[in-house]
Amino acid sequence: MSPGAGSVGIVGVGNMGGGMAARLLEQGWPVRACDLVPEKVEALRRLGATSAASSADAATGARALIVCVVDALECEQVLFGDRGAAGALARGTPVLLCPTIAPEDAESLAARLAAAGALPIDAPMSGGPARAREGSMSLMVACSDEAFDAAAPLLAVLSGKVFRVGTRAGDGAKTKLVNNLLAGINLVGAAEALALAQRLGLDLSRTLGIIEQSSGQSWIGSDRMRRAIAGDYEPRAHVTLLRKDTALAIEAARRAGFDGPLGATARDVFDQAAKAGLADLDDAAIFRWLSRP
Repeated sequence: MSPGAGSVGIVGVGNMGGGMAARLLEQGWPVRACDLVPEKVEALRRLGATSAASSADAATGARALIVCVVDALECEQVLFGDRGAAGALARGTPVLLCPTIAPEDAESLAARLAAAGALPIDAPMSGGPARAREGSMSLMVACSDEAFDAAAPLLAVLSGKVFRVGTRAGDGAKTKLVNNLLAGINLVGAAEALALAQRLGLDLSRTLGIIEQSSGQSWIGSDRMRRAIAGDYEPRAHVTLLRKDTALAIEAARRAGFDGPLGATARDVFDQAAKAGLADLDDAAIFRWLSRP
């Protein structure tokens, strides 16, 4: 697989999918983009992408397909619904499943794709749109050796941090849920600490600068709280995403018979913030929720 040999279909070109598409185009890879929002496809078309009218259109003749939608229900529709991609894929086509979904959903989708002759890759991503755009996001990959070898050049251009977590579909999803549960816990903790600093009358920027050089530092805390201090809640990652992901992680924990003390609390904070009207804001808005009077 090389930049000159056929297009890469991408279904779902929002913040992360759009970043990946732009990265591929910049590196000389032809892209066929599909999304329910025409403006997102048009933005990529101006960069050189071809528009696809449906998931099946994106998959037809593609040397690889990237599914970058929100959840398992959307994956189901994209792959196996009306004008779905699965029936249009050539045998042996790698299919990257990039959303954060339940492990059992990743396993089921992968099994059905394999039965259709595709090469499924459980490949959730992490790092945000800017890192997707520059090729430095993380990919947590679980798939067969055949699928990994077939997609290796594509994975390499998408990410400088490809972590092969195993050959069993679902293990990528499990790894992502573990990561995102910790991200959610860290974000709620950082927002709580900054909300306390505000209540104590401290300068927030100075306080965060000290935390960033001390034992309380976390990447997501620094990234999101800098936005919060600036009042910048333009969504890069909506509150709804960590609301979903922490809920999935706690459900996975329940299925495994594990009951930790912090994860459910973080899940509840995201749920409460979403219900309070912050769902469509950047998840930095957890600070706004926790610093309310």
